[in-house]
Amino acid sequence: MHIADGVLPLSVTLGGYLAAGLVAALKVRKVRQEELPKLAVVTSAFFVAGLIHIPLGPTSVHLLLPGLAGVLLGSSAFLGIGLGLVLQSLLLQFGGLTVVGANTIMMGLPALACGWIFHRFKKTGRWRQMLLGGLMGGLGVVLAALGLALLLVSGGEDFWGVAQIALLAHLPVIIIEGLITAMTVGFLARVKPELLLTPHHFRSESPHA
Repeated sequence: MHIADGVLPLSVTLGGYLAAGLVAALKVRKVRQEELPKLAVVTSAFFVAGLIHIPLGPTSVHLLLPGLAGVLLGSSAFLGIGLGLVLQSLLLQFGGLTVVGANTIMMGLPALACGWIFHRFKKTGRWRQMLLGGLMGGLGVVLAALGLALLLVSGGEDFWGVAQIALLAHLPVIIIEGLITAMTVGFLARVKPELLLTPHHFRSESPHA
């Protein structure tokens, strides 16, 4: 799920960079040193997940992991996704440098939303966390796909058909990522529950931390 150079209007491209820069500036101030190893691991997982593309008509699909990133990193997920997208663009020519901002907004904001919801309602039960994690894994893909469709439509009527296909193409990814996130959360809840602790930047907002 990468928008390529030249697809979006210049105003949307510049707006994407501006919005992504503002959000990143707000989130980077909240990152603590002890969170950096986990941020690096999740960013690496996000980078690798984008390596395998399955073509479906005029578009292609691959694992996105915004829901899982949000669950594990909280608001730091936006930074991890942004860095992963920059590396994918520079090293693998996925998407383009001119649209890194828009791509980061498209996948980073769903990660923030999923992270907040998970840590707001997870409580302590392993099965509850596992179920909620699975829902967030699927929701992250849904929100990212909707963001992709909206951005493509901003490129003009010619992209409306592509936007519809992109939404349909990601239906199996929703299920797959839901299962992956549920299993990951269930495993961590059993062997390393501290990795699922509510991030410090969410604790003041969550009565269940």
